[in-house]
Amino acid sequence: MAFDGITIAAVTKELKEALEGGRISKIAQPEADELLLTVKTPAGQRRLCICASASLPLIYLTDENKTSPMQAPGFCMLLRKHIGSGRIVGIHQPKMERIIRFDIEHLDEMGDLCQKTLVVELMGKHSNIIFCDDNGRIIDSIKHISAQTSSVREVLPGREYFIPDTMHKLDPLTVTQEDFIQALKEKGGPISKAIYTSFTGISPVVAEEICYLAALESRMTAEDLSGDMLIHLHRQFSYYMEQVRLGSFSPAIYYDGTEPKEFSALPLSHFSNYRREELSSISQVIRTYYSSRETLTRIRQKSADLRHVVQTALERNRKKYDLQSRQLKDTEGRDKFKVYGELINTYGYGLEPGAKKLTALNYYTNEEVTIPLDEHLTAGENAQRYFAKYNKQKRTFEALSQLIQETRDDIEYLESISNALDIARAEEDLVQIKEELTQTGYIRRRSTKQKVRITSRPFHYISSDGYHIYVGKNNLQNEELTFHFASGNDWWFHAKMVPGSHVIVKSGGDELPDRTFEEAGRLAAYYSKSRGNDKVEIDYIEKKHVKKPGGGKPGFVIYHTNYSLVIDSDISGIEEVRTN
Repeated sequence: MAFDGITIAAVTKELKEALEGGRISKIAQPEADELLLTVKTPAGQRRLCICASASLPLIYLTDENKTSPMQAPGFCMLLRKHIGSGRIVGIHQPKMERIIRFDIEHLDEMGDLCQKTLVVELMGKHSNIIFCDDNGRIIDSIKHISAQTSSVREVLPGREYFIPDTMHKLDPLTVTQEDFIQALKEKGGPISKAIYTSFTGISPVVAEEICYLAALESRMTAEDLSGDMLIHLHRQFSYYMEQVRLGSFSPAIYYDGTEPKEFSALPLSHFSNYRREELSSISQVIRTYYSSRETLTRIRQKSADLRHVVQTALERNRKKYDLQSRQLKDTEGRDKFKVYGELINTYGYGLEPGAKKLTALNYYTNEEVTIPLDEHLTAGENAQRYFAKYNKQKRTFEALSQLIQETRDDIEYLESISNALDIARAEEDLVQIKEELTQTGYIRRRSTKQKVRITSRPFHYISSDGYHIYVGKNNLQNEELTFHFASGNDWWFHAKMVPGSHVIVKSGGDELPDRTFEEAGRLAAYYSKSRGNDKVEIDYIEKKHVKKPGGGKPGFVIYHTNYSLVIDSDISGIEEVRTN
């Protein structure tokens, strides 16, 4: 979720409770667009991180310190001069803007008490940190915005500070029912879009939530709704905003399996398919969400080279498979040539020299058939020509059948590698995948005496009934789990006919409860290419019936089972044991 006005309201409430009355003891500028304030409060020392990055503007309380440059930037030095020991006397959010103002009291050079304002604007690419005097004039800012850069507002020393109102949005905390309905009608289009474009601080996700709470289809327009429906929509809008007005926030992150998909300061009922994890503070939510997203982004970036290797090999093998399939199709009529040869040997004794065809009864089908002949050859030579053609296509068919199976196995294997890259969570997982690609010849091994150190471990879960469940992250782990870790009576699960992880349930010799079978099935579905599908077919069998084919690639197995279940890939509620 973007840093919308509701998130800012939750942050403002948290900062007021934690920092108001505190004294600034340290100001650092770790990055060109970032400040780190250390504030001493009666409850102890707190750190506030403020980032005005165009790509990721953030503000949150943190326990972490950051390394500052040897020479402090000019903006940092200016703040130290004016408010280096100032006391924070007020923190507030103007209306529902994505802005937080810090009113700071300090002593000037003459020892007189003065007040300055530090304005934090969290507006995407327009984000900024602006320092103003008590008359609302800009002393300086972390980013200078000239008239050449923006025709709406200059942010330069000496200019008057104001909040630009380019969208002419209404304040959702004070809007009346009449104005609410009028605004939606004037905007037109889907009501969800009309809501977030008409009111300050409302994001598209929140607009969807309000429509959901009102039991209205968000794609409907205001013109589609009756007067009573519009009144009902305003009522739900007011109920939602009342939580903001009262400060009744419940910060949470919404997970799709283990991947954080959204965060919010208020509940999002329409995210019922996601697992909701409520945290103690909005700062903790922001830190956790963005660190998780950053980790996932970093893993995707680091896996780009491996994905390129896999994708290139996949495309090459798919083209090869298509070519081989077309060539195999050309051999489908090979048996016809064998029959032609036999019929010529049977009926060709009466052929006149120079005959161009032979019409005879096909004793296999009891139908008359006309066979083309080479007029320059005898009947026996024509028969041998058809037998030779048959034998050539037969050899081609046999060779292609084997090659196609090998190509199909390569495609299946590469798709399993692709799935392993999709579920990788840490750099250690990528190391093992790279080692696997090296072992199978897709990556050339660099000549080095240093052995590759593998620290990645399978996912480890505990079922609701207390049974340990292990999930391989890649083919090497799948092989290790199935053929070295699992015992004969443990249960093995795998998504049917699609690339996916091997899932092992340690039975301990017990008869597993149905709930454990279902949870293991969900894990097999989630860690497969069918993740996200409502219905995934899962095969399961005791491990002792799973065999390794001779010469098979890592992770390849053969088994025969009549046990299967159809289940979704929702693994919320299954407890994971964190190992790395």
